[in-house]
Amino acid sequence: MPSSRRYDVIVAGLGAMGSSAAYQLARRGRRVLGLDRFDPPHAMGSTHGHSRIIRTAYWDDPSYVPLVGRAHESWRELEAASGERLYFPTGQLYLGAHDSMLVSGARDSVRLNGIPYEELSGAALAQRAPGLRTTAGTVAIWEPHAGVLLPELAVATFLKLARRSGAGIHTEEPLTHWAADGDGVSVTTPRGTYHADRLVLTLGAWTSKLVPDLGLPLKAERQVMHWFRPKPGSAGMGPERIGCFMWEYEPGHIWYAVPDMGDGFKAGIHHDGEASDPDEVDRSISARDIERVSARVREMVPDANPAPVASAVCFYTDTPDGQFLIDTHPQSPAVLVASPCSGHGFKFASVIGELLADLAMTGRTTADLSLFKLARHRAAPRAGT
Repeated sequence: MPSSRRYDVIVAGLGAMGSSAAYQLARRGRRVLGLDRFDPPHAMGSTHGHSRIIRTAYWDDPSYVPLVGRAHESWRELEAASGERLYFPTGQLYLGAHDSMLVSGARDSVRLNGIPYEELSGAALAQRAPGLRTTAGTVAIWEPHAGVLLPELAVATFLKLARRSGAGIHTEEPLTHWAADGDGVSVTTPRGTYHADRLVLTLGAWTSKLVPDLGLPLKAERQVMHWFRPKPGSAGMGPERIGCFMWEYEPGHIWYAVPDMGDGFKAGIHHDGEASDPDEVDRSISARDIERVSARVREMVPDANPAPVASAVCFYTDTPDGQFLIDTHPQSPAVLVASPCSGHGFKFASVIGELLADLAMTGRTTADLSLFKLARHRAAPRAGT
């Protein structure tokens, strides 16, 4: 076969995780082919929307905290290697009732992990976030080290540096079939078949379609983001007035926001979307899509015009327990599956690329990835048993 068709590693899916992995593999001298069905960065999957939050307070599991610490370092290294600015410190508020899931979880996380924080209410909260209107019972955990990442620029930067390091990046070339064989793996696209020693599948919302034998129900969840402009004559909604926030406005219901970084104040409801086929999702924006967020804006962000100036659809790809999936395919040890990140993964892209490169090259990594293994789902008791 022509040498151009043989690679050390093929990475299929070049969103946040795949573009990072392609860069890390190429910079380590591996022959890398990256494939994507679109032309990344694009607005068809999960890695778009102008901004993403990076935070450290993780109450789900302490395994995330050292990973996000390394992610901060890796983002700074990417900035240094590329000359691009990708991270902007803004701080983060976790708002709600004192005993709410969000506030109590954030409080436990910052205390357990020694993360700098302040607990605020009343006048202190109003001083920290003068652009927010809170009720008498609202308290907040303030994490000063949190901030904003630029997702489209990050993907473009990963891919630019991957190409510079020798990676072949094929856009608008979808993976249609893959198979493990005695000589590694083969990958078929509309343009032909490629072969490699290892295959990294970072397919996001398309994971269930292209890796159906995982034995794991993955949900592609439609999410809608909106951008709002300040009312004329107001003080605005920049980082000095609101910072990033997550707000449990009703028990179990959280909305999030990113301050105006030039594109407007961005907001959405966390995990309120319906299951959708990524190839057939409704990308139009309904009145209901708008009103469920505009209602929060009218009530809680008085300087914002509650009519959005722009909206966009993206995906969360959810595992049953809301944790990541980073593991070897159960029937194909030459294949890695990653990136169903359940709506909280982008901030980790810089470090997950490193971990996937480690695993593809050596089969191991120094990080504890036990939380992200497929086996945890097989070990979980089934409903009714």
